[in-house]
Amino acid sequence: MAMAVPGTGGDAAAEGAFLRIERLTKRFDTMAAVDAVSIDIAKGEIFALLGSSGCGKSTLLRMLAGFETPTEGSIVLEGEDISRLPPYVRPINMMFQSYALFPHLTVAKNVAFGLERQGLPKAKIAERVDAMLTLVQLKPYVGRKPHQLSGGQQQRVALARSLALEPKLLLLDEPLGALDRKLREQTQFELKNIIKRVGVTCVMVTHDQEEAMTMADRIAVMSAGRFLQVGQPEDIYETPSNRFVADFIGNVNLFDGTLEEDHPDHCTIASPHGQFYVGHGVTGVPGMKVSVAVRPEKIELEARKGAVLAPHNALAGTVVERAYFGSSSLYRVLLASGMKLQVSVANASRHGDQLEPGAQVVATVAPDAIVVLTQ
Repeated sequence: MAMAVPGTGGDAAAEGAFLRIERLTKRFDTMAAVDAVSIDIAKGEIFALLGSSGCGKSTLLRMLAGFETPTEGSIVLEGEDISRLPPYVRPINMMFQSYALFPHLTVAKNVAFGLERQGLPKAKIAERVDAMLTLVQLKPYVGRKPHQLSGGQQQRVALARSLALEPKLLLLDEPLGALDRKLREQTQFELKNIIKRVGVTCVMVTHDQEEAMTMADRIAVMSAGRFLQVGQPEDIYETPSNRFVADFIGNVNLFDGTLEEDHPDHCTIASPHGQFYVGHGVTGVPGMKVSVAVRPEKIELEARKGAVLAPHNALAGTVVERAYFGSSSLYRVLLASGMKLQVSVANASRHGDQLEPGAQVVATVAPDAIVVLTQ
């Protein structure tokens, strides 16, 4: 049975959504790889399916492409149910992680391949190829073969080939997975800008959180074939709906605790690690089990001077590890409870004071920086 998914509303969910997925299910034998997922996607939106291997995101993408037939449910594109249409008649194009470029063809011939198979006039093909190569800034490389290009250039050739056919829906399967980290970071913005310039609606699959956060208008976090949360990148990160999402997206400190007081404007939580005062209520029942989620960069860290700790949101401990990352330093602080707290501190100056392992410290967090999870 499918669970309710936080964050599936919004403008994209209005009547007449460009792409509507309704209770889409794919079973292999008795296992549901995709389990009754539903979502509305707006025209021109970049929508990311994010999750670890085996969560069902690639199976969902393959059903959109027509490479897998749904066991149940429907896929409606601009009002037409395409769930049972073969791939070659769907107004959809898919760009694979490997790019699947033809090694014996030039850049121009790779981009023209699909247009030639459609039987378009040569003049029209040349015009479209020229426009696509201009769009992806590869006109100077028109006569090169794929092996003569960098990974980022090959990726842009594959994108140009996909967009040349003017699909209504563009599917991206781990689009930057073959690139090294630095090139991937640079290409994320390039790829997003090209897609937005064309205005094509896009569904992408990725396991890379940064890629999803950078490129997507909305993200669906998937696990075990279901959507656990759907929302804009900042919503997914700042207000996760459950422990899985909080733990999967970025780094987080999770404290198990018990709700003590609950009011519309605040609540208090007791935990073995410390007491928390939170700047919002949770509509819960005192005594219920909850989790407190705090991102490492939301915590302030300073040397302990021996003063009495505040009753809430102050945790004393000892620095046991420090890693320097240039723009920030990550500290691991051992609390009296035995938990290791992660704290990220911005390196605002070139020669800022660093807390060394063994230092006695106090970690504090503001009430509005805490998220309370009830599931």
